[in-house]
Order: sequence, then C-alpha cells, then structure tokens
Amino acid sequence: MSAPANLSDCYTEELADLWSANDQMTKVVRDLADAAQDRSLTDRLSRAADGIEKHTKTLKSLLKECGESEKEHCKGMEGLVKEARKHALEADIEDADVRDVLIVAQYQRMCHYGIAGFGTAKAFAEALGNKDHATKLDTITSEIYDADENMTDLAERSINLEAKKG
Repeated sequence: MSAPANLSDCYTEELADLWSANDQMTKVVRDLADAAQDRSLTDRLSRAADGIEKHTKTLKSLLKECGESEKEHCKGMEGLVKEARKHALEADIEDADVRDVLIVAQYQRMCHYGIAGFGTAKAFAEALGNKDHATKLDTITSEIYDADENMTDLAERSINLEAKKG
C-alpha cells in the first residue's frame, strides 16, 4: 500500500494492519493455549483464537468492500508476539502457575493493541459515514473488551492466587 492520501486510505490501511495483527495473534494465542496448565485458561484462549479468526473474516470482508484485498504487515503486533513468546513460552519457568500468569499478561497486552486498532478503525468508518462498517467494528471491539475482562476475572480468581503461593 502507498502512503495514505485521505481518510479513506487511512481506514483501509488500518483494516489491512489489523488483518495482519490478527493473523499473528491467532498463532501465538494457540501456542499460549497449548502451554497453559490451567484448563480454564486453555479453553478461554482456544475460544479467543477462534474469535480472532472470526474477526479476521470480517476484516477481509470490509476490506473487499473498500476495494482492497491485501494485508499490511503489522510491526506493532509482531513486537507483541515476540514479547509473548519470549516471556511466556520460551522463558525457563519452572512453576506452571507463574507461566499461566505470564500467559494472561501477554494475551491482555495483545488484546489492548486490538482494542486500540479496532476502535480507531471504527472511528474512521464513522467519520466516513459508513455506519455498517462502524457497527461491525464496534461489535468486534466489544468482543475484545469482553475477552480481556473475562481473562482478568480468571486471573484474579485463580491463576494469580496460585502463582502467589510459590
């Protein structure tokens, strides 16, 4: 993609970036699910990865409606994925509860990036007068917020408490 010349270009660039971010996040979230000890955490991460894939289909559809069909490599998510792998997957952590806490933390960092990106895309869609796109992006943003809050609840109720004991 070339440099954006107007808000419409900014919007499609944001969607293309989010597509790449989602593809990268899906892979690492599935790896985090595999590494988690807590069964509830594994299940939530697996469902989250499925949700991210659903969001990606929506992104592709929105981009197609805008006349675009390619993603833009997201360097922001690339960095977050590297951090997640380094701290939660590749680190030599002996206590599985501690690893689970780090998995939650890294997952939430990526969620917050998604909330910012999808919120920005929604604002662009609204400014462009595209209510259908804005509604779809608002739904995705709400789902990401819910996933993030759900993970916080899990961490506060069980995972963080188990890690403290060690």
